[in-house]
Order: sequence, then C-alpha cells, then structure tokens
Amino acid sequence: MTENRLAQETSPYLLQHKDNPVHWQAWGPEALAEARDGNKPILLSVGYAACHWCHVMAHESFENPQIAELMNRHFVNIKVDREERPDIDNIYQSALAMMGEHGGWPLTMFLTPAGEPFWGGTYFPPEPRYGRPSFPQVLQSLAATYHGEPEKISENATRMRDALANLATPKGGGTISLDALDGITEQMQRFVDPVNGGTHGAPKFPQPNFFQALWRAHLRNRGPLYREAVTATLANICQGGIYDHLGGGFARYAVDAHWLVPHFEKMLYDNALLVELMAEVWPFMEPGPKADLFKQRTEETITWMLRDMRSSDAGARDRSDADPAAPYAFTSAYDADSEGVEGKYYVWTAEEIDRLLGDDAARFKTAYDVTPGGNWEGNTILNRSYDSEAGHPDLESFLARCRDVLLPEREHRIPPQRDDKVLADWNGLAVAAMAKAAAVFSRPDWLTEAERVFDFIVTELSASDGRLHHTWCAGRAAHPGVLEDYANLGRAALALHQATGNSAYLDRARAFVDTLDAHFWDDANGGYFMAADDTPDLLTRSKPVHDNAVPAGNGTMLEVLARMHLVTGDSSYRDRADALIASLTPEEPAQLAHQPTFLTGFEILEAAVQVTVAGTGEAADALIDAALASGHPRLVLNRTTDGSDLPPSHPALGKGPVDGTAAAYVCVGQTCSLPITDQTALSQALSAQT
Repeated sequence: MTENRLAQETSPYLLQHKDNPVHWQAWGPEALAEARDGNKPILLSVGYAACHWCHVMAHESFENPQIAELMNRHFVNIKVDREERPDIDNIYQSALAMMGEHGGWPLTMFLTPAGEPFWGGTYFPPEPRYGRPSFPQVLQSLAATYHGEPEKISENATRMRDALANLATPKGGGTISLDALDGITEQMQRFVDPVNGGTHGAPKFPQPNFFQALWRAHLRNRGPLYREAVTATLANICQGGIYDHLGGGFARYAVDAHWLVPHFEKMLYDNALLVELMAEVWPFMEPGPKADLFKQRTEETITWMLRDMRSSDAGARDRSDADPAAPYAFTSAYDADSEGVEGKYYVWTAEEIDRLLGDDAARFKTAYDVTPGGNWEGNTILNRSYDSEAGHPDLESFLARCRDVLLPEREHRIPPQRDDKVLADWNGLAVAAMAKAAAVFSRPDWLTEAERVFDFIVTELSASDGRLHHTWCAGRAAHPGVLEDYANLGRAALALHQATGNSAYLDRARAFVDTLDAHFWDDANGGYFMAADDTPDLLTRSKPVHDNAVPAGNGTMLEVLARMHLVTGDSSYRDRADALIASLTPEEPAQLAHQPTFLTGFEILEAAVQVTVAGTGEAADALIDAALASGHPRLVLNRTTDGSDLPPSHPALGKGPVDGTAAAYVCVGQTCSLPITDQTALSQALSAQT
C-alpha cells in the first residue's frame, strides 16, 4: 500500500511534508508507474522550503486527515521542490500560464498518468474563500471529470502538450544590433517607477538583471535618465524594509510599492545578483552618501552570506572537525516564517527598543521609523526610507553601536528555518558576484572565499563522468544538472580566471560549454534546452529565454560564449554565439525587453572592452589591479609577457611592454589605445569607456 515516502529525501522542503497524512512521493519512475498502472490522475504540488503560502496550504489541507483521504483515494500525489527540480517546475509553470492563471507557489497541477497537465492553480483554501473554490471541491470535481468525462481530459491534455512542445521551440528570425539596444532600453525605462524606483506598482521585486541592462545603457550614452533609474532603485532598496538592517541581506520582494514591507524570505540568488549590480554601479559614481551606502550594503550582504548562508563541509567529507579553511558552499534560503508567523523574527516594538537602548532609543527610533503603533501590523519593520540625516558620519557611527546591541538580542529569538540545500546555479551567481566585488572594493579575502565555494561545487557536485549534479544536501549530491548550473558556473569560472589569471578556471569553463553543446543544444532549432538529452521522465524539454527571478540560461550562455571567444580566439565559440542569437532573437525587437541578460551578453560579444596587460612584476600587477577595480561590465582582461602569445585574432597581438615597462592596451573591436603604463591613467581610460 502506498504511504508517505518523503522521509528518505534530503530536500528540506520535502522533509517538511514527510509526516503529512497525504501519501506523498517524490517525482520519479515509481510514482509515474503507479499512476499509469492504476489509471489515476497525478496531483503535482510544487513549492519550496521558504515559501509562506506553501506552509499555509500544508497546514490547512495537507495536514488535514479528511482532505488527505480525498487526495489519497483519487490521486497519485507527487511533491516537488522547485529549487531541486527547476526543470519540472518550469514545464508546469508554463502550463499554468497557458491556462490563463498567474503562476507562483504553491503550484497545484493535475496531470494525466503520462504527465500531461489538464488543469491547475496555485493556492487553494480548505473552504471556499478569496473567490476560489475549496480544495476538497477541486479534488472531487476533477476526480469525477477524469473518470466520467475522459474525452474532456484527453482534449485538454493534448492541447497543453502541443502548446508546451511549441514553447520549447521559440521562433527566432529577428535581428539585433548595437544600435538597436538603446531603443529596447528606452522601452524598458518606461516600466520604471520614477518616485520609488523599481518597476511600477506592487509587489516590487528588485529585478537586478533588468536594472543591470539599464545601467549598461547609461554607460553607453552617459545620460542621467538611466543612471537615476538604477541608483534611485538601489538606494530605495538599500534603505527600505526589504533590507535587513541588523543582520544584512535582502528579502525576496516587497509587498507594497514603497519597499517597506518585505516578504521576509531571503534567497541566495537575490543577494548575489544585488551584490554584483552594486559592484558594477559603484565605481562609476561620484563620492558621496549614495556611493557610501552601496559600498556598505555590499559589505554587509557578503558578510551575511559568509556568516549565515555558509554550509558545513562535514557531511560531504565525513568528519566532524570541519576544517575552517576547507571548501564550502552557500545554502539556498531562509524561511519567511518563524514560530509559524511571517516576519516575527525581524520586527520590533517601540517598547523593546526603549528597553534595550535606553537613552539612545529616541535617536535610533527617529532614524529607523520606530513608532508606538508600528508601521506594519502593530510592529515596526526597521527602515531608513525617510531618514533625512542618513549618511552623516556621526549618526552612522551612533546607529552602528545601537545595531550592535539589537542584533545579539535578536539572535535569542527562534530563527526562521534555513533551507540547507546547496544549488549549483545559485552558487555560480554568488561566486561571480564575489569575484567582481573583491576587485572593485579591494577585498582579496572575498576572492579567496569565492574560490573556495567554486572548489566545493566542482568537487562535491560533479559525477564520475564529469557531469554536474544540481543539488547537494546532507552530504549527498543529487538530480541532474540543468542549463543554468553549467551557464552560471561557466560564467563564474571565467570571472575567477579574469580575477586570478589561473588557466584551470578557463579549462573548467571550456568543459562546461562542451557538456552543454553535447547534451543540451537543440540541433534542430538552436538554443539550449533547460534539461539534458538524457534527463528521464520529462513531458518536454523547455528552453528558457526570458529572465525571471534569475537570469535565463540562454542569456547567460551568450555572455559565456562571447567571453570564451574573446579570451581564447576560438572561432567556434563565436559561431555558437551567432547561432544562439539567430535562434532566440524574436522578430519584434521590443520583446527583447524581457531578455535583459541576453542583451548584456550580446553587448559583450560585439563591444567588449579588451584590456591587455603586457609585462611582468609589480608594474604589471598594478595595471591588472586597476583594470579589475574599474568594474567595467564589458571588461575582458588578458595577461601576456610580450604580446606574442595572444590569440591570432586579438587586436593587441604583438603589443608588448614599453622600454621594459609593463604596458596596458585598451581595445574595442580592432582598435587599440596607445600603450598605458600608469595605473591611474588606465583607471581613467576605463572610466571614460562608453
């Protein structure tokens, strides 16, 4: 007899459901075979450990014996962690969108035994409310329809299967040029909220990829519109309640239009992407409070990642005395809830602040919007959105001392649950961000940590055949690697190669691309599928094109291929990049507004700022440091002794030191600058690059 089988899983999300009376199974051949053999529809429930509404539906329905009995009697019940199986989540989120429903989690989909979706939704209440039917009503109605009107189910399933197959082969046929980029970003600019930053309305998501594309538009034309859109957005995020002003790190989004009330879950990917964006923006800012703010938030966020998101290596290496210098990786997320209440860990009352800070409380409360009635459900979410004195050195010093009192006090509370899964793709985002921030903010210790994280991933998440696993948890790597794993780690490897000059990182990036070309490339239509050609039990292989919360893998791969071509001179990478562009550029250029990572990758391919440092010793090292510290987003750095070992197609081929002194050459296209021997002059030249 089927029973709940989730106890054997490692996913913290699946383990949250191991004691439900629902006969949950993980996605796999056994569950699918049971549906086929019994001719029972599948109830697929997708969520993740930090998902608030997933917890709500679990408590209301999955822990309810009567509702569980309905589920067990009529369905084969499959539970999926969307972070563990993004390939599955992507397919059925797309299906839900085709049904005219808003996506999200928990995702509740009803499938034929062949995995074909025929109906779905997200959260369903246990009784009718919010204008939605009750979950028991849904279960009974769909079970009756499945067995009583099979032709209707078959018709819906066939239509959805065909639509998903079409979605996996997006039609290209369009063209893109450097001249077209400004028109696309002008359209994107119209979505920006000029008062609060971010995009119009609520909820507000940080959308670092979107604003990265706008920042690069600013660098192209140096107009104020894009600059203000990006810096105002970052400033409001950094001072709003979406930021954890005591512990560091950003929440996933704000539920309001003013960045005050966060959905309190914290995800690794948001923080990695925001760190990289701030590190990209900061070098081009004038000194002042806003620049200081971005530097401070970058430092605090990386400190939070290193302190609170760091996994233990004991499980992987089977020893209890974990070496503090050993490789490790970052875990994926913190829950929004603690003690069953969203945000309880993070909010304060005025009385608590008065008790803890005494005579200092009044000044702190003014700065952090602490009032007797609170600013959210009777409590206060600390924020500095309306602090007119922000940035004054004396005030900042005072507030730092106050925070040093409050943070240890907060740590006595019961914290939200941490999702201890290590995800290859999100760690790739973190490594690339830390490598960039290390150079820009002169923090070589961050580069060391980035290298350790990368080492953990390629050691612990690599299979015997060199392929990647997607997850690692409780000492066990699992699940086939997806496109974003290889793409993000390939980009991270190239960032480490640029930062260190270590050719092993370039070799690793080359191996990632080789795997993608062998197992993920669509020979018929072009572009990379999300799942490999040997991934079992998938209805279809989706092809991610549009950016969502994280960059689309195909967009990231355009940058990876561009950089591989520029660094190695190998024309096969350029050919593959051109094929990717041809297959995924829509006929209507305006649609590229939803593909900002694709845009930034294209710009690197066509207009990289290639810096070649020729020479050795301290003078060469100083020029290398200046190039890296520039933070220029299109920087491609080459190191050479005399210019003779550069790729044959490189514009600086043969250009060497000047009178025995190390020299740098700044090249765009096939045009190079005169030799630059002074690091300050190199910094100025890169700062002026559009």
